[in-house]
Amino acid sequence: MKFRYLVTITTLLLSCTHSSIASTTQPQVFANEKSIVFENDGQKVAAYEGSIQVPENRSKPNSRIIPVKYIRFPATGKQAGSPIIYLSGGPGGSGIQAAKHPNFRFPLFMALREFGDVIALDQRGTGVSDITPECVSSHKLPATKVFTDSEVEQLYKKAAKECVEFWTQKGVDVWGYTTKESVQDLNDLRQHFKADKVTLWGISYGSHLALASLKYIEQYIDKVVIASAEGLDQTVKYPARTDEYFDRLQQAINQQPAAAKAYPDVKQLIRRVHAKLEKQPLALSIPREDGSEFKLLFQRSHLQGFASAMIADPDRAVPMLLSLYQTLDQGNTDVLMAILKQGYITDDPISFRVMSFAMDIASGITEPRLKLVNEQAKTALLGKALNFPMPQLNKAVAGLDLGDDFRALPQSKVPTLLLTGTLDGRTYIQSQKEATAGLTNLTQVMVVNAGHNLFMSSPKVTEVIKDFLKGNKVSTKEIQVELKPLLAN
Repeated sequence: MKFRYLVTITTLLLSCTHSSIASTTQPQVFANEKSIVFENDGQKVAAYEGSIQVPENRSKPNSRIIPVKYIRFPATGKQAGSPIIYLSGGPGGSGIQAAKHPNFRFPLFMALREFGDVIALDQRGTGVSDITPECVSSHKLPATKVFTDSEVEQLYKKAAKECVEFWTQKGVDVWGYTTKESVQDLNDLRQHFKADKVTLWGISYGSHLALASLKYIEQYIDKVVIASAEGLDQTVKYPARTDEYFDRLQQAINQQPAAAKAYPDVKQLIRRVHAKLEKQPLALSIPREDGSEFKLLFQRSHLQGFASAMIADPDRAVPMLLSLYQTLDQGNTDVLMAILKQGYITDDPISFRVMSFAMDIASGITEPRLKLVNEQAKTALLGKALNFPMPQLNKAVAGLDLGDDFRALPQSKVPTLLLTGTLDGRTYIQSQKEATAGLTNLTQVMVVNAGHNLFMSSPKVTEVIKDFLKGNKVSTKEIQVELKPLLAN
């Protein structure tokens, strides 16, 4: 059985309705680029599709060469600055897909062209830069029997070992898929664009990559814009801080009378439902499109996995999550069945993509942090589900971990803008402050009521980013976002 947890995105608040091809006067063209017309949100813009070739593992002289591909939107400003490279989260997200996705971040890609070429990057091993086959292991989680957290961990470790062997046989160097290698890809990209410096714009894991860049190639970084920051020793989040997130969520719920009446104590509700599932998992038959039924014993860890995926943003999946817990508490499985029919849990074998698999294991976790995570997980609402399969696969690939020197705080004077959502269910307020504590030229803006995917939560976010890129002192300390109803219809 394979978990396919829900992925949530923020609904775009700004949209473009005109259809015209934007152009620049005699735009510069770089090697390995071709002109394209990029279409999204009813708009057509002139752009360039390009790539560079990089070593898969720079520590090995005869390393395989892999592509790093991108789409470049030429600058529109008269005095354009350094190229602005968008760094997706995940790890494993595609920058090109972020630009292509309708009603998502495309308007921000367009707005930032005022300050330089904007690059939608597919990092090594992601999107169209991914030339490595998926590994489908021979291991499955049992669908109809009770399993423990320890048994899940052991199965995933066996699958990881099998997949490393599979990729190695295919000529893939798993040890090349690290954040440090991606940092060097960014420097190669800078040289490809013949730029003295680049500006980095990233979110979540993209901020992790940006922070690593400040550590290793600071002299080539002009400015940094990051949201929902994940520090270099924060691949695995503290479970207790997830509990603190639910306290903030409760405060938000209490602002809405109907929601407050329905959910007077969310944490107690969650604990109550988990206890019921721990005592008696639910035996379910889930209809499939072909007319067959998938038999599943739905357990506490399944629900913790769902919750971990659904808490990112308050305006999307959180209302459904609250309804899910409430109905299960009442003995009603209708909401659960509606979710399961979408195929988020299957009996497929455990499988991995090399980039998302290796990057997190390479970034790893310090021993003191791991000890605290394991201790907190014993009583925390979601246990160690938030970053699954880490730390379960910590050091599962010998020689891949980048070490504690990598995980030490970056120290930098590069101008950096940090945007933090107060209802972010994945990267937390205190953690983001800690992740950026070594940055002496930091501006932090709190986006009140926003979640993890906050870039398009308010037009004021775009205004703040533009002020920052203009070199102005950002006076805004807080942006208020309307809190959407938390009680599901």
